[in-house]
Amino acid sequence: MACSKIFSGDLPELTNEIIKCLRKDFSTLYSCILVNRLWCRLAIPLLWEDPFCIPTKNYHCIEIYLSSLNENDKEKFDEYGIINNLLPSNTLLFNYPSFIKYLNINSAYYSITKWLSSLVDYDHEKLEKLVYRSLLEVFIENGGILRSFEVVMTTDAFCIYFDIIELILQNPNFMNNIKNFKICIHRNIIQNTIMNTIIPLLKFLYSNCNSISSFHFYLNFASSIKNVSLIEKYLQEVIISQHNLKIISFGRRNNNLYNPFLSLKNSNCSNTLNTIIFHYTDFRKINNILQEVFNQLNVLESIHILYCYLNSDFVQQVIKVTKPFKLRSLFMDEILHIESLRLLLQKYGDYLENFELTKSHTNYTNGYEESRRQLLKSFMKYCTKIRYISSDKPNDIDIYSLIENVGQNINYLTILVDNYNYHTFYDEYSSIVLQNLGQVLPSKLEYLSLSLSFNTNDFEIFLKNSQNTFIKKLLIKNTMKNEGENVLFYIKKHIMKKEKVKYLAILLETFPSHNDGEELFFLKDEVIEFKLHNIIVQKYCNLRIIGNDIVHNFNK
Repeated sequence: MACSKIFSGDLPELTNEIIKCLRKDFSTLYSCILVNRLWCRLAIPLLWEDPFCIPTKNYHCIEIYLSSLNENDKEKFDEYGIINNLLPSNTLLFNYPSFIKYLNINSAYYSITKWLSSLVDYDHEKLEKLVYRSLLEVFIENGGILRSFEVVMTTDAFCIYFDIIELILQNPNFMNNIKNFKICIHRNIIQNTIMNTIIPLLKFLYSNCNSISSFHFYLNFASSIKNVSLIEKYLQEVIISQHNLKIISFGRRNNNLYNPFLSLKNSNCSNTLNTIIFHYTDFRKINNILQEVFNQLNVLESIHILYCYLNSDFVQQVIKVTKPFKLRSLFMDEILHIESLRLLLQKYGDYLENFELTKSHTNYTNGYEESRRQLLKSFMKYCTKIRYISSDKPNDIDIYSLIENVGQNINYLTILVDNYNYHTFYDEYSSIVLQNLGQVLPSKLEYLSLSLSFNTNDFEIFLKNSQNTFIKKLLIKNTMKNEGENVLFYIKKHIMKKEKVKYLAILLETFPSHNDGEELFFLKDEVIEFKLHNIIVQKYCNLRIIGNDIVHNFNK
């Protein structure tokens, strides 16, 4: 009875809450549109709140947005010949621009350039700026209010920064109520961009936006950049001004974050901040204030350390923290001070859930192999709750002992062969993976990604050993092109017919580290065949999950 009332629209509030749970499940939301008018009205805003994140080559949404322009603004496009030919002339059923909630400057720019490249052949930098500014004007004029704003500054999108940031700051209502803010500045951004966009934006934030709950900044300035201390000052002001800050990410390669980190001690967030993410942080610059700051944070639940410089001083500082130091993630590309790391895991390993160990070629030392073995043994001894593992050294049998030791807790697993060893060890390492991995997998996995050189005999051994494991998302990147068809044959035999996977992606690479190979996704007959067995084939890049995704989804 209750279900029939939901479908008929007699319980609109309950129906609304149910459909909200489908956010980001685009295929299901599209189906909801067809149920009835109520479901359509509830699903459409969710489909249009973050249009530039949808993994598709269909940029029709840009045309829909631009059709909302008044006639005077449309005339600006006359010289390019795109308005009359491509934009829909029928009356819009919804005020689509008003639904915008999430805006990533770089993602939107990427969508615009892809759309324009399908329309015009000549240099269209001027047109890109016109389209981007017109879109922002449409969002603002139609009452759009952002919940999330991400500024990812690269040289590719350099032409749009000044106009876009200026327009947004002139219309404060557009982002006064943002809850999530992210700023990522690449090393090659020039001085004028920093002075004319970043600093005004930070000033705006601490003066107008005090309800940010998630604040992420990743800064990688060149040594020639001036006014870095001024940026640190404004970052500090933004942090201090927030009343409900729950998540903060520090990413400062080669730069000092002393003052922004210290500001946590004197901010309003001591009773709200529950997550800190350190990304490429050199702790040597803040070791002397770690204990001081952490002891002021009363509700801290998650600490994530991703590819940071860890030394013995860091460990000595954090073990003195009187508040719980709940280390949830540890991603490493080098191993320094193995004894200190062992002490860190002994004290906090029981909290650890996400682990990644990838050897950096530039940081390779003669003692790396032995340090790695010792570190893995410490993980096996002290870390029993790991749910995500990523490793690039599959010839080390200890990694399989760790997977088996963690058992049913593990949910996400990525195994990739080190590309630096391609010419001599790639086939050998891949064979080791396929012969050892299947027998240590748990009965159920959310995600398994294998980037290997697949020998079909070894691959069948893996499939037979893992026949009792159900994998929700399986990704295979095969670098042996002549083995591609045989790999697919065994997948059909052992996975498709037994329906052991829900989502599948297979990429046949032409050479390691290049994602320009053939994909199962584009073989229509094969995709249909898998669908008949309830397996959905997707593009490799859309199904792929990296460590950062795990960490950020952990805190949603």
